[in-house]
Amino acid sequence: MSRRWATGPTRLPRVSLRLYDTATRAEREFQPLEEGKVGMYICGLTTQGAPHIGHVRFAVAFDILRRWLTVGHGYQVTLVRNVTDIDDKILRKAVEAGQPWWAWSYRHERATSEALDLLGVLPATYEPRATGHIVEMVELMDTLVDKGHAYAAADDSGDVYFDVRSWPEYGSLTGQSIEDMAPAEDADPRGKRDPRDFALWKGHKIDEPADAQWPTHFGAGRPGWHLECSAMARRYLGDAFDIHGGGIDLRFPHHENEQAQSRAAGLPFASYWLHNAWVTVKGQKMGKSLGNALEIRVLTELVRPLAVRYYLSAAHYRSMIEYHEGSLREAEAAVDRIEGFLDRVARARPIAALPAPGAELPEAFRAAMDEDLNVSGALAVVHDTVRAGNTALDEGDLDAAATAAEAVVAMTDILGVNPLSPTWRTGATGEGDEVREALDALVRERLAARAAARAARDFAAADAIRDQLAGLGIAVEDTPAGPQWSLVRRPTDAQD
Repeated sequence: MSRRWATGPTRLPRVSLRLYDTATRAEREFQPLEEGKVGMYICGLTTQGAPHIGHVRFAVAFDILRRWLTVGHGYQVTLVRNVTDIDDKILRKAVEAGQPWWAWSYRHERATSEALDLLGVLPATYEPRATGHIVEMVELMDTLVDKGHAYAAADDSGDVYFDVRSWPEYGSLTGQSIEDMAPAEDADPRGKRDPRDFALWKGHKIDEPADAQWPTHFGAGRPGWHLECSAMARRYLGDAFDIHGGGIDLRFPHHENEQAQSRAAGLPFASYWLHNAWVTVKGQKMGKSLGNALEIRVLTELVRPLAVRYYLSAAHYRSMIEYHEGSLREAEAAVDRIEGFLDRVARARPIAALPAPGAELPEAFRAAMDEDLNVSGALAVVHDTVRAGNTALDEGDLDAAATAAEAVVAMTDILGVNPLSPTWRTGATGEGDEVREALDALVRERLAARAAARAARDFAAADAIRDQLAGLGIAVEDTPAGPQWSLVRRPTDAQD
């Protein structure tokens, strides 16, 4: 029996959703701590620069997971995505730019939020800033000191460190032994008992901005990166929660350190760890140091944001995406095939832009999504359905075509790439429904003139109208249901 679409959290028959847990290095059946609810924390961006597609892949990947948990399984999802608004890089880059560190941070926080909006990423339930949770961080640090897992530096620097050797499970998340680990480079090693000990708190340094510090009984300073996430996850999700996610590059040291300090403090912390892979260019992780960072702001001036979203979604979240010349053109072409089919159906019979309760999800689609979010497999079902729907249109079977269109809308909406969604029809693409309706009326008038010319056997005039439309980027196809038109998108100039 097929499960029905739901526009929001509903109680649906439970089926097996399997997710790859980094901690156990195996797929596990997902079982939430509380029936019907899921708590999820994902590490957001550090606001040190403009976001590029390598940065935002994590947000798209976990947006799809959130949508599937909500729609596919009826869970009420609380998603927390933090903002690291102070760290060494932010302070250094702000000084180099001659700006206050908080102004530099906020500027790039805004740019990140705008990029995620452009890509159709749903807003987080909560999006806390690190600097707003100093109290919770100091409380957690006090607990670790009291339990013998943390200590103040002996050099009166104001630094506080986590003692990695005090926690026997340190290294379990990434399967490492302490002896094989490199020293932690987040503070002066002279104040450490072991070079691998990492900073919970960083005492204020004379060369840092005067306002980049908070008073504590350990001394004035600012939080270490790892402490921030443990404190904020606990504040919004409690001592234990279901899923912790982030990029694969965060597994060590960030997530290893988060888990160690939280569990050493007596907190169960995350039940499942999920990590997405990188976007690479010529085999290297995308980053500004390579000179190949492709900013969302620039890319969405070259291709539609919907195509960028599709590109970042299409590969399995744990697979590397290799960016190359033509990557976005391929994504644009795939989106065009989906959109062209839906437009063909809409001109023959009205269809809903958003899924309605009762729309069917193909079993193969649900099976792919339940197998560790196999989006590539799910998209294969989408395109199979598009092909079947187009065939039905060609044969004049409007009922079958409309059924296929409803399924395509339901599936693509879960993946965040529904071309009919208001997310893409207005604002982001600059192509509102009113514009499309006006264009449809104008094209229909020309098609009526073409039909009149053909009825009068003036085929030269009919061909001229078709050629005129083609010159404007409008393709006309004669079908048993009558002539259908679609926009032919021109190749972009997006380059590697």
